[in-house]
Amino acid sequence: MTLTYPQLLRDLHVAFASAARHKGKMSYVRHFRSQLRMNLACLALVLILRIYVPLPSRCFIVFHPKQREVFAAQFPDRVVHHLYFYYTHWLYEATFIRDSYSCIEHRGTLDGILRLAQHIRQESRGYTRECYILKLDIRGYFMHIDRRRLLRICLSTLDRMATHRLPKEAAAVLGVSPRSTWQQVLDMDFVRWLTEVIVMLDPKTSCERAMPIEAWQGLDPAKSLFCTEDGCGLPIGNLTSQLLSNVYLNVLDQFMKRVLKCRRYGRYVDDFYVVSCDREWLLQLVPKVRLFLKQELGLDLHMGKVCICRASQGVEFLGADVRPWHITPSAASLQRIRRHLREMDFSRPDKVVRTINSYLGILRQTASYRLRRELFFRPEYLRIGHFDADMTRMQRAA
Repeated sequence: MTLTYPQLLRDLHVAFASAARHKGKMSYVRHFRSQLRMNLACLALVLILRIYVPLPSRCFIVFHPKQREVFAAQFPDRVVHHLYFYYTHWLYEATFIRDSYSCIEHRGTLDGILRLAQHIRQESRGYTRECYILKLDIRGYFMHIDRRRLLRICLSTLDRMATHRLPKEAAAVLGVSPRSTWQQVLDMDFVRWLTEVIVMLDPKTSCERAMPIEAWQGLDPAKSLFCTEDGCGLPIGNLTSQLLSNVYLNVLDQFMKRVLKCRRYGRYVDDFYVVSCDREWLLQLVPKVRLFLKQELGLDLHMGKVCICRASQGVEFLGADVRPWHITPSAASLQRIRRHLREMDFSRPDKVVRTINSYLGILRQTASYRLRRELFFRPEYLRIGHFDADMTRMQRAA
């Protein structure tokens, strides 16, 4: 298929709607929407002519839940990121293992937690025998992704999947026959070109620091793009970075499942685990994984975070403690929530309600009814709104 200008323009309208979702009140969205037809027409033109160059990013530090460097693309580039995601995410996801949890619909943190609990139950035969969880982590993952290696992996995946049929869900959304192949639906040459533009972008080029340089004090150099080698690092904050980070570590996933034969394995971004009753076998995996990461992906295993936990004593993963037959919020998560609540700005009641509902959305997935009452059933919150009977949602008072 060859992409035409009218089709690209229609796809950019879809991408704009996705990029603007839940951000309609932001000034940059209102400004872009004020001349929407012209802005999208110009964007379509530079893309179809393949002269598109991303604008400089804004760089800043966030401190919640922990100090982290973020590069935020300008809104026109975010529209392009959503366009790329719209074109490729089903294709890439078709190559992922079931237990890759990040940036995939219906496979987020909750799915990762529940899958770990399921793996433990299966391996321990319902907690009738002891089993162990090997937890591993990659040091400064996003900052050490080799962009040239990533590009080779992406282009190889695109070439390999071009003749594969679309998943039924993708065919239904795109309105094409489920017997269609990707090369019949996508302009693969255009996608390959856009892949190279996005992957090979150095976010440090002409970036604007939105905060004083003092804000970077205390940040681990391994977590800053300003301290990485040339050709390394993806900007945290871009939608495409989340997708492409999964593409990069899909190489690790395939190694863990196909070569090392880890049946009960799962990964969320750079945190991954293996569950087994054989503790010695788990220990033998560590040097093999470490060598593979270094040789094949240029990444380092964070040896300070390698640990083996007994399932009977519980294991922390993605902000939850997975214990025999129940799941509770982790101590670290509770500490962050309590600290954030102490710093709450009650002059903005709508924001308070949104913040509380986001925490309730996390906590209601665990055994935490008493904890939710303790945290939120307080006079300062009840003056702003009220809760339902199960303490799962807060509504603003009329």
